[in-house]
Amino acid sequence: MKLIISVDPVRFPLTGIGRYTYELALRLQVHRELSELRFFAGSRFLPALPVASDQSDGVYGLKRTVQKSALAMEAFRLLMPLLRRRTLKGLDDYLYHGPNFFIPPFPGRCVATFHDLSPFIWTQCHTPQRIRYWQKEMRKALERADALITDSEFTRRELAKYFAWPLERIHTVPLASSAEFHPRHEDELRGLLACYGLVAGGYSLFVGTVEPRKNIGTLLDAYSRLPLPVRLKWPLVLIGYRGWRNEAIHRRIAQAQAEGWARYLGFVPAGHLPRLFSGARLFAFPSLYEGFGLPVLEAMASGVPVICSNSSSLPEVAGNAALVCEALDVDALSLLIQRGLQDDTWRARARQAGLRQASEFSWDLCASRTLQVYRSVLGAT
Repeated sequence: MKLIISVDPVRFPLTGIGRYTYELALRLQVHRELSELRFFAGSRFLPALPVASDQSDGVYGLKRTVQKSALAMEAFRLLMPLLRRRTLKGLDDYLYHGPNFFIPPFPGRCVATFHDLSPFIWTQCHTPQRIRYWQKEMRKALERADALITDSEFTRRELAKYFAWPLERIHTVPLASSAEFHPRHEDELRGLLACYGLVAGGYSLFVGTVEPRKNIGTLLDAYSRLPLPVRLKWPLVLIGYRGWRNEAIHRRIAQAQAEGWARYLGFVPAGHLPRLFSGARLFAFPSLYEGFGLPVLEAMASGVPVICSNSSSLPEVAGNAALVCEALDVDALSLLIQRGLQDDTWRARARQAGLRQASEFSWDLCASRTLQVYRSVLGAT
């Protein structure tokens, strides 16, 4: 089997899609079933699997500038396929995998991973130029793909229904928590946490891009209803790249910081995240919509009790290991957070249940199931 995989998502800032792409490619490059594996990014092939930087560079700055202009986005959308088509010409004996739904003009068989349908379902959470670009490219991917992969059964069925795509050609392949997310002793955490002014077990944690879909406003409302001594003892720490349409959220965070019960750390190096997870007393994730919800799994693998919403794919990830409620129910979320912080009996059970739940997912299994999809596509020739 000869495979081309796009590694465009493996870049700063490393999101869940970038982590998925990297972990999958890392395992595919040593798999005996693949006679050739080529890494494609932009409009060229790379000599090796890239590693995402912890700092932005000129390319990232240019990308952000382009994304702010509808005209520049449309020019990019029209030009890049021409450049990619030229590079990929004559490679129809390969299978092409787009791990972030994009599929360029390609002469051979294609597979695309759709992580969620937010550009169609949650248009209010993205800028108009991004929505136009993503919607056009997603529809093109649906025209070109021989099979689709989703992270969850929820997204698989949502995708089939929304686009009237054959359910049998959509395959659920769950993500996983990486090996560096595991429980750690306080001594191992002390140095790094001190750099952020934190102590092990001394804070609640949220990790995710700061954007409306993550429902951070509801989280702040719920946290603000906790007794003040509880908030001050266990402040809410928020980690995540500044996304879009988030000015009001940042004002709310700033107010909570001024009151002494919240901290926004912004984007932190990927190497720091596992210890920041492991040091948390509680992980809170009331997202409105997720294609998977990788931070929930990473928290459970770190031995941290989880509170999350019961929306979209999150019940598949959390199983019975987390306390859940409706995403917009502020009172219920506040009560669950207080219990998650103070109920030691539940906390002990949740830690063990979370570790068991997280162990059901693995990147090796993700790679194995992805290869099954490749075989099904190639077997159809």
